[in-house]
Amino acid sequence: MTGVPLRIATDKRLGAYHFGPGHPFGPGRMAAFLEALDELELAYEALPLAEADTATLTRFHAREYVERVQSLAGTGAPLDLGDTPAVPGIDGAAKRVVGTVAAAVDDLLAGRVRRAFVPIAGLHHGQRDRASGFCVYNDCGVALETLLAAGVAPVAYVDIDVHHGDGVYDSFETDPRVIFADIHQDGRTLFPGTGAAEAQGKGAAHGTKLNVPLPPGADDDAFVEAWERIEAHLERHQPKVIVMQCGADGLAGDPLASLRYTSKTHASAARRLRVLTERWAEGRLLALGGGGYDLSNIAAAWTAVVREIA
Repeated sequence: MTGVPLRIATDKRLGAYHFGPGHPFGPGRMAAFLEALDELELAYEALPLAEADTATLTRFHAREYVERVQSLAGTGAPLDLGDTPAVPGIDGAAKRVVGTVAAAVDDLLAGRVRRAFVPIAGLHHGQRDRASGFCVYNDCGVALETLLAAGVAPVAYVDIDVHHGDGVYDSFETDPRVIFADIHQDGRTLFPGTGAAEAQGKGAAHGTKLNVPLPPGADDDAFVEAWERIEAHLERHQPKVIVMQCGADGLAGDPLASLRYTSKTHASAARRLRVLTERWAEGRLLALGGGGYDLSNIAAAWTAVVREIA
């Protein structure tokens, strides 16, 4: 692999993906990350902003759903049960999230870059035919479908967001080409209520999916213990590319969850995944920001990730 070591999406316009100042997924996330990033001395290239067209969106999403989002754009109407409203500008902003992630995947496939980080991304609750949990489009799903269509398999999806990545799990539950591994707060105590340890995939994909729910209050030590299972799972399947969703909402103090990580958790996970991709995947690692509802936690977690993969 001869590409540059790391590209980071730093265009401030990516931060237009939010639902307004009164919403948990409000403005300020991108700015918090960029301010913290500026304080680091990292060697990286900027990943240009791109906008997904319908063909890109429908790699994962149903065309009828994409058309519904476009028809409701700007009306404020709910795209799900109410948490994900069609506020003005959200359709275009969501397309830029997906487009930028898809461009990062193209860079990985073409060998132009070894690792990439897209901060406003990792919208893992979106289903193929509907929005969910602040996620209009599921950029993770688009990334995985793009890799599979290019003949890259198996691919791994590793999710350390405090919430279970149900939109990804549900969509690839029967696909043995997607190696799924997710550490999250127990779904019996937190949205979306899924991610039980017994959920291991179905049919030919049984055993390719790993869910590790943690009890409220779990800390860095609990994560390290759980991570051993994640790494063993990846070792069994040796994926050709790893997609990491690194939500910051597991850090202590997040207003929507009850885990007690520090940013050391994110640094450790990113470091280990970097090592594993160098062994099996030509160094190819795509990291996506994910959730997080405390801006200082977002800055700490995401800069910990990029410091380790730079």
